[in-house]
Amino acid sequence: MAQEFVASKIRRDKVTVFGKPSCPYCHMAVELLEGLGVKNLEYVDLTTRADMANIQDYMLRTTGARSVPRIYIGETCIGGYDNLKALYDSGELIPRLKQIHAL
Repeated sequence: MAQEFVASKIRRDKVTVFGKPSCPYCHMAVELLEGLGVKNLEYVDLTTRADMANIQDYMLRTTGARSVPRIYIGETCIGGYDNLKALYDSGELIPRLKQIHAL
């Protein structure tokens, strides 16, 4: 079920952030992306899911971490907020967002 849920949320032309409301890094990730004017941005609040632990376990198996945020640019998980910020600081984020037509 977790795999199907995650798969239903990610698309090649979309940015998806899986997070929790209590996580400041989740908020910072969304703020950075919204500040850039990202279209097709979806924030998925895992705390609304009864299978949250299963989803996080699935994330661990597929992305190497179960922590939030888990950020997908298109169908690729780039990691968490630190990874997003590093892409932004290096100048690589905007071209990646343009590549999937999110900017």
